[in-house]
Amino acid sequence: MRLGFTVPELLRAGRGGGALRMGLRRVAEVDWLWPDFDRVARAAAFDAHPEAVREQPGAADAVHELAAFLGIDGGLAQIARAHWEDICILQSDEEGAPYQLTAAAVAFPTDWRLDEKMGQGLTAIHAPIHGYAEQLAAGVDHFFNILPPGDIFGRANWFIVADSAWRYLPEDDPATRFAHVTAANAGETLFVRCERQTLRRLPKTRAMIFTIGVALAPLGTLAPDLVRRLADALPALPEGEQQRRHVVGYAAPLRAYADGLTRHAA
Repeated sequence: MRLGFTVPELLRAGRGGGALRMGLRRVAEVDWLWPDFDRVARAAAFDAHPEAVREQPGAADAVHELAAFLGIDGGLAQIARAHWEDICILQSDEEGAPYQLTAAAVAFPTDWRLDEKMGQGLTAIHAPIHGYAEQLAAGVDHFFNILPPGDIFGRANWFIVADSAWRYLPEDDPATRFAHVTAANAGETLFVRCERQTLRRLPKTRAMIFTIGVALAPLGTLAPDLVRRLADALPALPEGEQQRRHVVGYAAPLRAYADGLTRHAA
């Protein structure tokens, strides 16, 4: 199945709850990066947040290689402005050594801050994700060590959020954030935020390129079966992930909204 670029496609490709898993699928070269995107929104995010581009001294060769590979005249900032995807570069000092985040351009983060991740290894980067160390860390480390240049793999992730901002860095109390959501208005007040994530290796520096492309849609624009899929997935998420995503704030109205769609269809 093709990974796709829309919220419906990415939802169908993502996991539906349960234990964490990588859920990788092969991506064709032609499908690696977003085919079309809102260049104005992309530029505005970087203009407003110059701190969204960070690069450590040891990443210069990898950044240069990536720019040449993509046909970009410039550095990491120019690469990121020319594509919809946020871009993270991870490097290892030697074969088998842990990978660390050495450069990144992240205009559209989903509840994480770049300055807290720079220079960190994979396990530390994913520390807020409950169960990552126990369920995924070993498999991700192994994949980073064996992925050959030329192969591209991708996965999809999803979140339920309370607004349509491309930069999702909420600082308010979650109880307040979702207090306005009801079964009657869930279709307009809840948004599905999907991340289309890909991994590939640069052939010369052997740096790993991790891309994150965000797709957003109001819950009410989705087909009833996808709304039901989300409603059923929320209680199936591990307890720690339910807390991190503040599921208690919107699970009940979302399920009631899904039930209403089912009754209407019948």
